[in-house]
Amino acid sequence: MKKLLTLALALMLCVLSVSAMAVSMDKLTFQVVPSKDADVIITGTANLPELVKAEMAKHGYEIGEVEISVGTSYEATGEAMCAGAIDIGWLPGGTYALYSDDTEVILTATRNGLSNDSTNPADWNGEANKTLKDGPQVTFYRSLIYAAPTEYGKQLAAKVNAGEKLTWEDLDGATWAVQKTSSSAGYIYPTLWLMENYDKKISDLSNVVQLGYADAFAQAAAEQVDVIVCYADGRRDYEAAWNTATDAKDATGKAGMGRTDTIWNELNVIGVTEGIYNDTVAISKESQFYTPELKEALQNCFINIINTEEGKAIFAVYSHEGYVRAVDSDYDPARL
Repeated sequence: MKKLLTLALALMLCVLSVSAMAVSMDKLTFQVVPSKDADVIITGTANLPELVKAEMAKHGYEIGEVEISVGTSYEATGEAMCAGAIDIGWLPGGTYALYSDDTEVILTATRNGLSNDSTNPADWNGEANKTLKDGPQVTFYRSLIYAAPTEYGKQLAAKVNAGEKLTWEDLDGATWAVQKTSSSAGYIYPTLWLMENYDKKISDLSNVVQLGYADAFAQAAAEQVDVIVCYADGRRDYEAAWNTATDAKDATGKAGMGRTDTIWNELNVIGVTEGIYNDTVAISKESQFYTPELKEALQNCFINIINTEEGKAIFAVYSHEGYVRAVDSDYDPARL
């Protein structure tokens, strides 16, 4: 009996010790930037909170609620993290670089690479060069500069496809659609491309409008802008919508753009940027919960989740296939 009591007491002390080691959090807040439709993101990540709570419990964190939201802009998410209002954020590399004083990267996403990674823009053009998402897992992607099917855009594309180098005057004569300044593919890396090739920036162009990706593709299809910039698989995302009637939507809910020829034939690449390090998972240094131990637990948490079938399905909404540990210096090239 004495031995049984001693054993029971030891087990009780062990349980109490483990309980004392657990870290309790009422709520951990996650936010993603609006690079996809907000409804699509929220629906696609609906099961993530329970997976996170279960996985974090294995690492000694008892979380009452995991809240996932979509930021109103890339900047809004970055600023909310800097203020400590959001604990964890999924930020593109360029956005992370802008807000890295008050945030810390913990993971980089990996994705299936594209079938084409040529730095020669002409190699991307035409139906025969349609890009497939069947490459190896990679930690980077590229931004492409596309000529729209306007008369001027066709002139730019014809020169590139004939092997001619565009001049600054060629580019400055076009109307460009770009993203906000924190967008890696939509602003930062196209600016770096202009700096490298012409010693100029987007801000030096004479005719620039700021449009979201969906509006930029729509304006290109409507022949309202001559040049747009987007991540390299952008044409894949808008392929169906390009040929859908303007009074209808494609299978993913994107508004039709009414073109008859394919997007691969009509939206020609005229510039290819350097590789852009993939999206981050970052933690706010201003979060009330921020510790090196939490950072490590979250790294393990997301790596483990994305290595499950359910996790892969959830993160597919962002085209994330895996996660690898990251350090701040990985994103130095995104700092203009």
